[in-house]
This record gives sequence, structure tokens and C-alpha cells, in this order.
Amino acid sequence: EDSVLAYNDENNNFKPLPFDFTRASTATYVDSDGLIKTARNGEARIDYTDSTDGALLLEPQRTNLITYSESVSNWDVIFSGVVITDNTTDVLSPSGENNASKLEFNAANKLVAETPTLSGNYSGSVYVKGTAGETIRFSVGAVEENFTLTGNWDRLVKENITASANTFNLNTYTGVTARTIYVWGAQLEAGSYATSYIPTSGSTVTRVADVCEGAGNSEVFNDSEGVIFVETEPFIDGDLTSQYINLGDGTTGNNHITIQHRDAGQLRIYAGGFGGDNIQFLENLDMAQNLKIAVQYKANDYKLFVNGIEYSLYSSGSNQPSMSGLSQFDFNVRGDSTYNWAGRTKQVKIYTTTLTNAELATLTT
Repeated sequence: EDSVLAYNDENNNFKPLPFDFTRASTATYVDSDGLIKTARNGEARIDYTDSTDGALLLEPQRTNLITYSESVSNWDVIFSGVVITDNTTDVLSPSGENNASKLEFNAANKLVAETPTLSGNYSGSVYVKGTAGETIRFSVGAVEENFTLTGNWDRLVKENITASANTFNLNTYTGVTARTIYVWGAQLEAGSYATSYIPTSGSTVTRVADVCEGAGNSEVFNDSEGVIFVETEPFIDGDLTSQYINLGDGTTGNNHITIQHRDAGQLRIYAGGFGGDNIQFLENLDMAQNLKIAVQYKANDYKLFVNGIEYSLYSSGSNQPSMSGLSQFDFNVRGDSTYNWAGRTKQVKIYTTTLTNAELATLTT
């Protein structure tokens, strides 16, 4: 969305900076009313899960292995004594519709399950509504946990599970107290964290990765000096190779300022080429948080601030380069649809002049 990405013009007014967005599938997001809605193919998502202002939601490709995410009557009832009513009119689902399933367990030690073939690490999630204070047991790949319900729709999540059995289930074992619950939005995906809901109805469904790139042109950005400000919460994937945010000239050359999320605890900042002392490694940084990052570029006046703290970007001042040909802003390495950034990004601002240290500290605090 234009509201997320902006640049300041010669009169210091911020203007929207549209980007090219593609995703060859539908996808879901939480709207400003708290309901789960569906975005069309190629439509960017502003998600309100953790923000009243909304955030640009960018996710990798994932497949929901649960073939019936809403119609629990199609799951296996391992033991008799469970009554399932699909499309119940008792409650509205998280999408605001009468498409949730009602489960009535008549006793302890009852179980309903889907049984996908599993091998590796998975994350499972399901929305459950029940009586506040009661408990339900949720199992992903035979790794189980009791969850206490709030009385609202709770998304039960188990992440980065090494599966030891082909099962995804809800049950009333080990002292669980809930007997009537409502279920919607079951999801099982390969990966170390749960992503936005992918609805299914009889088969697995894949949500294609979000690609966001190509914002701006050579007339927008100032080659001589400027500041990139990003407020983002990256997603932490155990199999992460790299993901990038980049302002550059669209080539593999030295004219780019890059923010790279390398792994769960490392943020890298590049200014110029990928190597030498034009790089800052921030080790053991808590990446599972909202990060406010400002990178100032200007020959011999590069600066880096993260969450109000200044870091040295160069080990010496003699080789801090001048930029030229800055023409595009990308949520990947250089506008080539690879190493795409994954996370919730609340805002990006491109300043066409440098800022003072006090302004950079305030901006990132």
C-alpha cells in the first residue's frame, strides 16, 4: 500500500511511493475490525493483527496440509462420543460468517484428527472458541499442549515442531475440562513459524510468496545523501538463508544501501559492495521485535541507528562511497524477486537529506 512507503520531496513533504506488488494466489489478513478477510491475487495486504495503524504483511510461500480447515466433520473421530456440527449458527467465525464447526465431546479421552503425512519440522494452528478458563489439548505431530481458553476466538499455535507421528488433533485427554468448543481455520505448514490462514476444502492449498519491489525512480532518490528509515518486525524462520530490504540501482554493483536479516540473531547493513568494511554485523540482536532502523548515506558521513542506539557503520572514513544511479526501492535483494523480505512493516520513509544524530535517535526510538 502507498501509505506504508513514502519519500520526502524538495519541500520536505512526504509523498506516497507506490511499489510493484505480485502474488499469484489469494491470501488472508486481519482487517481493521479484527476480522479475517481475503486479498485477491496480486493485492497487497495491510494487516492489523498487532497494530491499530496496520502493517504491510509479506510472507513466504506456504502450503496448508490440513485438507479441511473448517469442516471438521471431514476429520477422523478416533473414538465415538463426539458430535460435530459444521457451519453452526451458534457463533460467528473469525471471518464473521457462520462457517465454524461445533464440537461436543461427551467425556474425557475423546479425539478428532486430520492425519497428513509428516516428515520434518512443522507449525500448526487452529482457532478455538470455548468457555473462559476451560482447557483443550492441541497436538501437532504428536507434540501436545493444553491451552486455556479465554472465551473469545483463540488461535492455538504450536511452532517449529519435529513431527514424530502423522497427526493434527484436538482432544480431551490429560484432565482437559472443555466439552463444547467451536473450531475454525485449522492449518499445518512446513516451517518454523505459523503464517496467515490458508483456507482449504478437500485438498491442500498453497499461498504463493509476496513480492514487493520496484518503488520509485531516479528522480525520486537523492544520490548525494539521504536516510532510509524502516519500521518492521521480521519473521524468524529456522531455515532462513537471507532476506533483504534495498535501495539501489537495480544491479549487482556498489550503488546500494541494504538491510539484510541473515538469521535469527543477526542484522547486516551494507553500504556499497557486499564485502570489506562497508558492512555492519549486529550479532545477537533480538529480531523477534519491532525494529526501527535508520541508515544515513553520504560520502564520509554514514550513520546507523537501530531502536535509538547508534552503531558504527564503517571502521574507517576513507572508503565511504558516494552513491549514483539510485532508482528503486525493493523488499528483496535488488528487485529480482529473490530473497524476499518476510515480516510486518509498519512504515518506510526515504529522506532526501541527512538528519542530525538527535533526529535519527528520535526517529528510531
